[in-house]
Amino acid sequence: MTTNGASSPAGLTLVEVRSRIQLGQTNAMPSDTGRSFWRIMQANLFTLFNLIVGGSFALLLVLGYWQDALFGFFVIANVVIGVAQEFRAKLTLSRLAVLNAPRARVLRRDESGAESLHEVRVADVVLDDVLVLAAGDQVTADAVVLEANGLEVDESLLTGESDALDAAPGRELLSGSSIVGGSGLARVIRVGADSYAARITAEAKQFSLVRSELRSGIARIIKWITIALLPVGAIVVNGQMQAVGGWEAAIATGAWREATVASAASLIAMIPQGLVFMTSVALAVGAVKLARREVLVQELAAVEGLARVDMLCLDKTGTLTEGRLVLDSVEPVSDIAGWDAALGHFAADRDANATAKALGERFAAVASLELHAAVPFSSARKWSAAEFRDPRAAGSWVLGAPDIVLAGAAPAAAQPVLARTSELAASGLRTLVLAHSPEALPETEPAAAHLPPRLVPAAVLTFREKVRPDAHETLEYFREQGVSIRVISGDDPRTVAAVAREAGVEHVGDGFDARRLPDASTPEGESELDAIMGREHVFGRVTPEQKKAMVLSLQRLGYTVAMTGDGVNDALALKHADMGIAMGSGAAATRAVARLVLLDGQFSRLPRIVAEGRQVIANVERLAKLFLSKTTYAILFAVVFGLLLWPFPFLPRQLSIVDGLTIGLPALVLALLPNIQKYRPGFLQRAARFCIPSGLIVGGTLISVVAYAYLGGYAAPVVQTAAVITLTLTALWVLVILSRPFTWITTLVVIAAYAGLGVVLSIPIVTDFLQLGAPPIELIAVAVGASVIGSAVLEITHRLLHHK
Repeated sequence: MTTNGASSPAGLTLVEVRSRIQLGQTNAMPSDTGRSFWRIMQANLFTLFNLIVGGSFALLLVLGYWQDALFGFFVIANVVIGVAQEFRAKLTLSRLAVLNAPRARVLRRDESGAESLHEVRVADVVLDDVLVLAAGDQVTADAVVLEANGLEVDESLLTGESDALDAAPGRELLSGSSIVGGSGLARVIRVGADSYAARITAEAKQFSLVRSELRSGIARIIKWITIALLPVGAIVVNGQMQAVGGWEAAIATGAWREATVASAASLIAMIPQGLVFMTSVALAVGAVKLARREVLVQELAAVEGLARVDMLCLDKTGTLTEGRLVLDSVEPVSDIAGWDAALGHFAADRDANATAKALGERFAAVASLELHAAVPFSSARKWSAAEFRDPRAAGSWVLGAPDIVLAGAAPAAAQPVLARTSELAASGLRTLVLAHSPEALPETEPAAAHLPPRLVPAAVLTFREKVRPDAHETLEYFREQGVSIRVISGDDPRTVAAVAREAGVEHVGDGFDARRLPDASTPEGESELDAIMGREHVFGRVTPEQKKAMVLSLQRLGYTVAMTGDGVNDALALKHADMGIAMGSGAAATRAVARLVLLDGQFSRLPRIVAEGRQVIANVERLAKLFLSKTTYAILFAVVFGLLLWPFPFLPRQLSIVDGLTIGLPALVLALLPNIQKYRPGFLQRAARFCIPSGLIVGGTLISVVAYAYLGGYAAPVVQTAAVITLTLTALWVLVILSRPFTWITTLVVIAAYAGLGVVLSIPIVTDFLQLGAPPIELIAVAVGASVIGSAVLEITHRLLHHK
């Protein structure tokens, strides 16, 4: 049995169906989305970082020092957040589907050869099945048309081509396309993983996370700290054991337990435990705020993603436009009466297509105008007709494509009109002509209808896609922010260019026909494509594979690319873009691969997303400086006290209180403050330039006070109290610097942090829990004085570096 257009429309026998099922030639779709849940757990749980921190947490619990194991909350929270983000992305992809038809209708024969119609699941369609298609159906597998009765197919979601296409016998239908008119039979030629829908689905389902500078930068920080933990940890452990009398004495007397607690305090102080957690909190709050504005964030890191974008690729239909046509102009070309009444009829026709319906905004139907005969619109004919026997619009009227409607008209009347319509079409407008004949419409079946004789052009009509009223303002915003624009569509380049020009896109030109793009599968083709993408701004007739290649080309040129779209034809490009943005009314497959979904389809939401992303980036950068300053001085403590063989001057619980006052509680506020600072790449370098000198100054201040206390022979609880005072007061000046410019909120945060130290030191139950001693006035004066000097040095250093 053949599978071409000339094959018999006879369906498969049940025996043939069973044979194909056994061979695996069914329409079951692949479901793999990359990493399994177990692999996601492994990647987030079994890391060297978690081994060190989690090991310290478990050891303290085993030794009974649960009061010093509070840091374990952040370890657990960070693992849970990481797993949850990746698993949510995996679940979203697992629901991705190009096909959404509930059932398929096929012709099959029983053992006696009798043929009947069967309704089967989409997955149960097999190779060589004969699909029965009618208006409203979705094509469930790639097929070739066998029989067609006015069969029309809409492939706009797949290819971006917005016009319905005539599906004559022999034409190939792509799975995922929709039947919008007529009926027919089609033989299945590709099923399952080989079908067009499955190929798009399979690539779109591959698991990936948003490219996030915050996440990658913090991951690099954690990696560096993890590497440093091993050698520094060895120094710390040895130093604490020596501080209690050496390894043998520590083990023999049980002093190793206190040394272990001190070592854990030293190591945990080096780790910015709350940075990942607070970053996730800032992103989550941003996602919630965007949700209130009808923006669905599929992955938390996407909140910051659009703030980094410097290239925005826009689909035309549904993004720049509202997805509907509007009447642009009507030019009468003769004095034939009744043309306006005829247009009113075409607009009000129950079977009018989108183009004819657009006439209704200007032309109203005449209720008493009696219709004698009509020919409905067909994409194969490219015209519709109506005959009236009313003096106000007597005769036959034909509305359709100028070159077809006027093909048999008198040249003297037709040529000037055809020249005018060609000129209008070249500007990107959709052009129709209304023609009149005094003759009656030929009495034939609609499928065999032909034009009446003696047609004379009456009016030229132009239509355009309605540009969103907010498109110009939104594009102007991105232009001011230094974001380049590319318009990419499956429609005619001239139409795309006209829409782009009306929306306010710069450097439009005539639009580039993507059929002239080079093959990007070779190095030479890639280089040529890169040159075109750097030069051209508007593209038409773009295929889904070309959209993907264009996004990759812009990324090779160094851009951070965002892509908007609503059709399946956009799915691959959205998948590979740095930031995929789908319209809420778009295809399910497109929404599944997108990082952001504009639920109400409002393009004007994008500036608000940029503002939210900027706030997150700026605030997380501030948090990173706060947390990493602490990491810097903690590493300095660990190395200095380890090499000097001095006891570490903090218990883990004491460090938790200091961290809470100087970092933890203020970070909750700083992470959520309004911030409109424009994005600048390199946040990690800026954080390093701030935190390294700040950490060294804070660390040096503390070491000097602790050295004074140890050399003065003060007891350990007294030294620890002096250390808590010194570190809190000095580290709080880092908070003061990062809280500028001051607002009433940041002012309250700083005042509350300083007041918090006084509260901690004045409540007996708290000092008992923290095991703090009462230092003499002299040592308190030294601690406060050193803190004032350290704060002054911090201020001077910051001003010098900031000025530079």
